[in-house]
Amino acid sequence: MNGNLLQYITQAQADYARCIDDDRLEEWPNLFHGPCLYKITTSSNYRDGLEAGIVFANSRGMLTDRVSALRDANIYERQSYRHILGQPSILSEDGAMVSSETSFMVARIMQDGETSIYATGRYFDVYEIDGAAAKLHQRTVVCDSSRIDTLLALPL
Repeated sequence: MNGNLLQYITQAQADYARCIDDDRLEEWPNLFHGPCLYKITTSSNYRDGLEAGIVFANSRGMLTDRVSALRDANIYERQSYRHILGQPSILSEDGAMVSSETSFMVARIMQDGETSIYATGRYFDVYEIDGAAAKLHQRTVVCDSSRIDTLLALPL
């Protein structure tokens, strides 16, 4: 395994978390390739091979639309997230395509300052390595709990 792959993926993970945590959501779709997949599901659905997700997008356009809806159409209490990420594990590599798994914990901070653990789980990713950078081709967010807050506004 190329030692730089882990470095590229770790940097991509950090960029992803900072983009969301810093409320730079308009930049979030740019972390993905054009033909991409972003899905949030539960561990039981993932384990059972069920394709249904809580959130599903299969293009950067759909990701951009989601951000537009968050900014302009949806009504929800303002909140922010703080991601805590584990070390990525490289699962496989095939040319420029690299599959990885990374555990995460996301805290949600409400406007009044109340902070709670919002979600824990794993990212199952497929990255394309281009030069010295990794860009997401696919992200499947697998939440540990099947109890998902209906206010899943921001991307995980």
